[in-house]
Amino acid sequence: MRRLLVAVTSVLAISISTGTAAGTPLPFPEIFATNNTAIITDPADPRLRDRLIGFDREVRGIVLANGGITTRSTLLDGVFWSSDLQQTTFERSRKFDVSLTAEGLRHTAATIGKRFRQESVLTFRFLPSNSPQVDAVQVEADGITAQQVRDGLLADAEVREKLGGGSVTLGNRAILIADVGDLPTVRAFVTSLGGDMSRAKVRRGTWEFVSAAETPLWIKKSAA
Repeated sequence: MRRLLVAVTSVLAISISTGTAAGTPLPFPEIFATNNTAIITDPADPRLRDRLIGFDREVRGIVLANGGITTRSTLLDGVFWSSDLQQTTFERSRKFDVSLTAEGLRHTAATIGKRFRQESVLTFRFLPSNSPQVDAVQVEADGITAQQVRDGLLADAEVREKLGGGSVTLGNRAILIADVGDLPTVRAFVTSLGGDMSRAKVRRGTWEFVSAAETPLWIKKSAA
């Protein structure tokens, strides 16, 4: 999947998972992926109505072959900004919640990227908010459409370069990821889109764009 994803937050009533024994358990790691290799600039393109049923089945098989299970698969409308092309593109994708270790997650993402000819596949692992490994934040905010994300990116050059894009469920819930250092920019962006930040979920973790050509660390270690 192209480098993407972005996010939303607010200083008001934000729920952050702690991952402690006394708090809410951390969600399963996630893989954001697509089988699309085309550049789609028309939001009315019929390819954007594909529910990716076959893709869903194949990815579940890859996850299973790597020792995990898929606990949930969510269909998404993605909007991404390409610095190389200087334009926004649309695509259908899926978010897979999976039971995999960090090494297994990376290996599975690399396999998916190779199988579907993707430049990279995004992964996100939730972590306790005080973990030294935290380098990203994921936000879920209702009431934001894919078209709103596209219009917002087109209107703000700084946001385009820092955030890169976003993904939205069919129910208009933005699932957005950003570097923790870009949180102020994200807050301003989401507010400008009219998102209800008092209801947004913000959780911390670590993200990675896994290249299909990348050799997973666990393979490197085992070969040493």
